[in-house]
This record gives sequence, C-alpha cells and structure tokens, in this order.
Amino acid sequence: MHSIRKLANLGLRRASVLGCRQAKSFCTEDEAIRWPKKIFSGIQPTGSMHIGNYLGAVRKWVDLQEAGEDVTYCIVDMHSITLPQDPRILRLNILKMTATLLACGIDPVKSTLYVQSSVKQHTELGWILSCLTTMPRLSHLPQYKEKTKKLKDIPLGLFVYPVLQAADIMVHKATHVPVGEDQIQHIQLAQHLAKIFNYKFGTTFPQCHGMISDSCDARIKSLRNPSKKMSKSDEDQKSAIYLTDEPDQILEKIKKAVTDFTSAVTFEPETRQGVSNLIMIDSLMSGDTIEEICEDAALIDTGKYKLRVAETVIDHLNPIRSKIEEYMNNPEYLVHVLEEGRNKAAEVAERTMLEVKERVGLGAMLKVRQSDVLVDEL
Repeated sequence: MHSIRKLANLGLRRASVLGCRQAKSFCTEDEAIRWPKKIFSGIQPTGSMHIGNYLGAVRKWVDLQEAGEDVTYCIVDMHSITLPQDPRILRLNILKMTATLLACGIDPVKSTLYVQSSVKQHTELGWILSCLTTMPRLSHLPQYKEKTKKLKDIPLGLFVYPVLQAADIMVHKATHVPVGEDQIQHIQLAQHLAKIFNYKFGTTFPQCHGMISDSCDARIKSLRNPSKKMSKSDEDQKSAIYLTDEPDQILEKIKKAVTDFTSAVTFEPETRQGVSNLIMIDSLMSGDTIEEICEDAALIDTGKYKLRVAETVIDHLNPIRSKIEEYMNNPEYLVHVLEEGRNKAAEVAERTMLEVKERVGLGAMLKVRQSDVLVDEL
C-alpha cells in the first residue's frame, strides 16, 4: 500500500510540473495559433550538478519531454566563459554535463540536446540584438550588479551576456522558457528585444514566456546556511549534495546539515528552515508527502531523521551516479549525441537567421523585397 501511495504522489508531483505559472505575460489565442509552443532552456557546464539544479530544473525538463512537448536543451558553454575557465576542464565539464543530463532522463530522440558554441547562429543573432538595446538597460539587471560586486575589471561579456541569452531563446523562436524567479528580468529583456525587432523590421519573433514553478523544489536551500539557495559557488563544500557524490559523502553532508535546537521533526519553513529543507528534499526524492514524512518521524529526533534522509537521497542518486560513470566511460557516444543535437538545432537556427538577415538588410541577396528598396522619385 505504501509503495502504491508513493507512486501516486510522484505522479501528482510530475503532473503539477506541467502546470507551471507564467511570468506576468500569457499566451493569447492568436499567439498560440501563429507560434506553436516550443520550449527552450540552457544550463552552464560549470562543475557537477547539485540536487538543487536537479530537483528545481532538470527533472522538470524530463517531465516536459515525457509530456510530448517540443523541447530544446542547450549546454551554454559560451555563457560560462564570462568568467575565467581552464579550457581542459571546460571541455571535460561539457561532456560531464551531457552525461549527467542523459543519466537524469533527457532522451536525445525526444529532445534536442546540443552545445551552444557548436551553433554559430547564437552569436550572429546576439550581435544583431546587441545593436537594438542600450547600456543603461543592461546595467540595471540585478545579476550584473551581483556578479560584479567583487570584480575590479569587469569583462564585457559579463555585461552583455543577457543579450546572448535572449538570442539563445529567439534563434529557436521559443515560446516558453523554464526559469527561476531570479531570471525573470532576463526573460523580460528577451520579450523587449523581440518587440523592438518586430516593430522595426516586421513580425519575426514570438513573445517568450517564463515558466516558473510554484513548488518548493525550485528553492532547495544550502545545507549549511538554509537561508540561502543551494549553490555550487558556496565556499563551504558541505553546503551542496552533488549527483556524483559517493554515499559516504552524502551521509556526512546531511549529518552536518544545519538544523536547530528543537528535536522534533516538523515542517515550518519560516521558523525552522534547516529541518524543513531536509523534509522537502526527503519528500521530493521519496515521493511521500510532507504530512506523511512528519507523521512517520513523529517518534524520532532530528539527528535520527537525518539518517533517514541520507538513506533516501543515496537510494535515489545511486542509479544516476552509476549512469553518469557509464556515460563518461564512453565519450564517443556523448560526442555523437551532441553532434546529432547540433545538426537539429542548427537547421532551425539557420532558418531563423536567413529570415533575420533578409529583414535587417544584411548580406547580398538576389531577391530584395520591393518595400525595402528606396526609390529616388526625382
């Protein structure tokens, strides 16, 4: 009975993912007819994926894929070089991210999976769009302010990368983008650039809409500081659990997770952030509801409950870690997957860029629209 209930809960959770709310703007009926729904999202190949990335983003990507949506997922390596990278490590991380996405359930037959830099149209459109925006608009974006706080010399790429991010979306004419709350203003920039381009050169791009999850899995917290999101950039190595962590590492990190001086296991996100974060992780990985977990743990303290959480996380991640290792032992297959994905993505992107160049007036074309030709009436 318990296993049936668990499967039912997982089914309800996955079904709810597909009902993500949109950010401020919504597709009209006319838009839906003119622009078939197409989903795009990207992830940087910087280090290992932690469970916050997995639960908050990638598992939703798999759900969308399995729901039969038109989905394109991109490993955005050009975004990663806005900050210094070791070329050898970056190339390894691209393969590692590919292996991780496949291990998590991304199917290259059902989805398009490729590396950003292998499709040149991203940067071509990025340059055109950069000519349509302004420096004041980009300087007000919050992530730019956050990322440059500790930098003495600010790379230009760090300033203009939101324009490339807009190009990533628009080159595929994507209508929906799964994002976190912190990316809303970047979606708004893409919407703004689409409006400007359409106004200046004729309707070419749809308005993209951010798909924001209402569930708590998009907000997995740091194990060491539960007031902050889990992050791979955290200096405390015990703050995040990675999909490649060995069982003993997972156990140690969860045992060291910050809770409080109350021994009862209760879900109170506002006042008991640490233990509530563990309950949320437990729920998402086991399929049990928060109420069921608290009821089952009513007779144990938080110390013993941590051991339960560790067991659940280890059981969930073991198959994924094994698959990652298997894929990493076959790099030729990973490269093949990315090449196939590149071919599919480049075909779509090239169609977009031919239309864009014609409308903007770039290149030498045999066919010139009469409306584009300036006639000297004298």
